[in-house]
Amino acid sequence: MKTDGRGLQIFCPQRMERSVTEVTVEQLRKMGVEAVLLDLDNTLVRWQGRDIPDTIRKWLQELREAGFKLCLVSNARFGKRLRSLSTELNIPYVRKAAKPSRQGFHNALKLLSCPAHKAVMIGDQMFTDVWGGNRSGIYTIMVEPIARREFIGTKISRVAERLLLAWFRRRGDI
Repeated sequence: MKTDGRGLQIFCPQRMERSVTEVTVEQLRKMGVEAVLLDLDNTLVRWQGRDIPDTIRKWLQELREAGFKLCLVSNARFGKRLRSLSTELNIPYVRKAAKPSRQGFHNALKLLSCPAHKAVMIGDQMFTDVWGGNRSGIYTIMVEPIARREFIGTKISRVAERLLLAWFRRRGDI
């Protein structure tokens, strides 16, 4: 699947999963991945939440023990919760990433000393995580949101997201 910036393909994730925990160490190794960039809200925790599910904690620990570099990439404007979760998980972060802007992704890659082609971006939103990752040359994995509660703007974009995902599925892109 090409994500060369032309047309709607720039919004298409290279892969879809129900949860981050379905992405395995073995799969990432086979792909030659060195770094995993992670969205926070509704990917690792509920929107504006602080409780990290045990299954996700275990998965993050497995990635860390396997030697993958991890980084939280968040659009969060206020850093207190992000900083707290980053410390708790022992994962560096980029805040005010302004996804889908390339800058937040480039900052994360620079922080981890990793080229884009050796990284994956995992997140729950097409118009931030996937679009930004694709624009930055990073392999993108889209997961289902952990919870239904989310920012009103996100709820609105989910309508277009569902339509595009259905179109990509019909075409066999995902």
